[in-house]
Amino acid sequence: MKDMTHSADAATVEEALAADNHQGVVDSEGATALAMQNTLLTPRFYTTDFDEMDRIDVSSVREDWDKLIAQMKSDPNKGHFKKNEDWDHVDWDGMEPKLKREFIDFLVSSCTAEFSGCVLYKEMKRRGNNEDIVTLFQLMARDEARHAGFINDALREAGIAVNLGFLTQKKKYTYFRPKFIYYATYLSEKIGYARYITIYRHLEANPELRFHPIFKWFREWCNDEFSHGEAFALLMKTDPKLTQSFANKLWIKFFLTAVYSTMYVRDHQRPAFHAALGVDPDWYAHEVFTKTSEISRQVFPITLDIDHPRWQKGLEALQRANVDLADAKQTGKVFKRMGATVRAAAAFIGLFTIPAVKHQVPVSTRLEPAY
Repeated sequence: MKDMTHSADAATVEEALAADNHQGVVDSEGATALAMQNTLLTPRFYTTDFDEMDRIDVSSVREDWDKLIAQMKSDPNKGHFKKNEDWDHVDWDGMEPKLKREFIDFLVSSCTAEFSGCVLYKEMKRRGNNEDIVTLFQLMARDEARHAGFINDALREAGIAVNLGFLTQKKKYTYFRPKFIYYATYLSEKIGYARYITIYRHLEANPELRFHPIFKWFREWCNDEFSHGEAFALLMKTDPKLTQSFANKLWIKFFLTAVYSTMYVRDHQRPAFHAALGVDPDWYAHEVFTKTSEISRQVFPITLDIDHPRWQKGLEALQRANVDLADAKQTGKVFKRMGATVRAAAAFIGLFTIPAVKHQVPVSTRLEPAY
């Protein structure tokens, strides 16, 4: 393996993880501890039945599959995810304390999520024998390693960094069946695209609100997320039961509700961050949900009715319950904690029971970024 100076220039995940900006990390205990947390709102590390995934046959989607793999192999973002002359100086010491705290939380959470994908994809690549599947996961692991390394570059300027090697060894892993990996990861990648492109377009129109240079890199970043989502859409397309059986439609609805509501609650924990961007969290959530719902029609036979009168009310109820739950945990109030937990569960059930919008899934699954 040749020596790499930066993960942005790496051709494989192994090269990316061996690069200077991955290996040369001065650990920050606070950042790593934040990344180590396992709650409903924090990114997790996943493991699955890799043998089952290795048996996937992509013959039924071969034409679209080969086009996607060729696009990813062409590596349009090689060399992109590193600082250049467009990287402005950041006055971390002069940043408003609450904004600094929330922005660091955003970066650490994003770094952990990206590295979580890297770990999962790299393990699939390591264990697999199916050339199609191994090739895909090698390419996606490469991309996620670059993203995580780039975020750690940004964190290092603030005097902190996440010890990614420590996370690999010590963070708790959650087992998901392959189909749940497909649903959760597909949505994670597509909602990641919708989130990043919405912020990018907003700041493109309002550059005076761009308080950190990392946002300039969001367009290429979200295009990687889009491609990864396309891969999982094709994986689901290889087995119609994954999206057409009654039970799996319920699972799809569950994951849609869980991913959307988690994003809403998490984003409302960062009011200073969104205020600095000039973004109303409710507007932002609806924009992201609208984009993600439109995209997910490519493979899911249902979308959530985000314009239903109960939808926004349910999200707000869930958010209030989460605030009270966090306060109860901090103050040790057992009964308040129990009450908040019940209210949060009731709010989620209320969201889940809103009738879904049904539609026909198109014959051709592949999409291209359009926002």
